[in-house]
Amino acid sequence: MSTPLLEVQHLTMRFGGLTAVDDLSFTAREREITALIGPNGAGKTTVFNCLTGFYRPSAGTMILHRGGRKYQLERMEGHRVARIAGVARTFQNIRLFVGMTLLENLIVAQHDELMRASMFSVAGLFGFSPYRRAEKAAVQKARYWLDRLELTASADLPAGGLSYGDRRRLEIARAMCTGPTLLCLDEPAAGLNPRESDRLNELLLSIRDQHRIGLLLIEHDMKVVMGISDHVVVLDYGKKIADGKPVEIQHDPAVIRAYLGEPEPSFETEPSASPRDEDR
Repeated sequence: MSTPLLEVQHLTMRFGGLTAVDDLSFTAREREITALIGPNGAGKTTVFNCLTGFYRPSAGTMILHRGGRKYQLERMEGHRVARIAGVARTFQNIRLFVGMTLLENLIVAQHDELMRASMFSVAGLFGFSPYRRAEKAAVQKARYWLDRLELTASADLPAGGLSYGDRRRLEIARAMCTGPTLLCLDEPAAGLNPRESDRLNELLLSIRDQHRIGLLLIEHDMKVVMGISDHVVVLDYGKKIADGKPVEIQHDPAVIRAYLGEPEPSFETEPSASPRDEDR
């Protein structure tokens, strides 16, 4: 079994009198795909917002292991969660810079590295060699991902002209350009047709296997979840109701009830008479 990458313990998020996430604990491991699933309103996106610094949780800890160090995400500002702890994220709604080219979208994701190499513009302005090397490396990394997506021929075209499925994949590639330790994907298969969904699966599996990082995804497409996940955590009304391998989750009665509701009563035998019926 791979080593822990993210350890969430007793995570709780309250909004006034509403508890959106209630005492949630789970572990996501290195080089694994962990899916966070549940019906609408289960608290999944709230968990992501806590992990990535958009929300400060009401209680609990979120420890990320990176390079032999531990980062307590609940104590970090959002920009430091991404830059220092190495947590990258995509969103339900695609957030590409549609007016920029594909290449520019991937280079802008490396802004922090380029700014440090430029000594915050001084070295970049005068073209010093450390900045030129960093700029060349950024372009190489961007072109590597365009090659992976088979989009190199469109490198200089606006991202807004891509198909929906290619925009989804480009957004994931942009997140990978930040060099993450943990990649958080919020409904990456939403709106994809079966062919696009298959290409997405191939991309995510290759990221796990070749880049050897952990992936945490929220997804409603159970074909995607069961097809690529190593580990599944199920939420319902903010509480964890199941945690295990996909095959275990598929047959868990609590998960089936959460998604399908309580089973209808059987009418194979007549129901017993109620006391009121007997009085008649």
